[in-house]
Amino acid sequence: MSWTPEKIELLTSLWNQGWTTARIGEELGVGKNAVVGKAHRLGLPKRPSPIQRRAEEAEQKKAPAPKQQTKGISIFDLGPGMCRWPFGDPGDDDFHFCGKKIVPSKPYCDEHCAQAYLNGKNPREDNPPAQQGGPNQKGPQAAAKK
Repeated sequence: MSWTPEKIELLTSLWNQGWTTARIGEELGVGKNAVVGKAHRLGLPKRPSPIQRRAEEAEQKKAPAPKQQTKGISIFDLGPGMCRWPFGDPGDDDFHFCGKKIVPSKPYCDEHCAQAYLNGKNPREDNPPAQQGGPNQKGPQAAAKK
């Protein structure tokens, strides 16, 4: 679509009368986004948003959640037998580890073992890795190939 001087004049007039962009677009035979774009390029005055918010929503701004203050162990204080479950971002000053007593032969306490492993166990204990075939494989399948 080409913006003729007549269409630009009509757009400016309807814009200044407060017509909606959709209605101006219908009148000119273009989409509302074409109207908005041309009005912007012409430098026509901006309009307030047609979206009306409830007063209470407009006034209320969601406050950021306070950081949880949890006791934890720094990496420097983490010793043998202490849960190594990390909390936070390693780049932050409040990064820490759980530090509770671990489950024997695990790096985590009961609570964190339940999150880290299926049924609270290391899944490799119940499901050892399957034998992978290959040119250097030893075992019954390799013997059968010979």
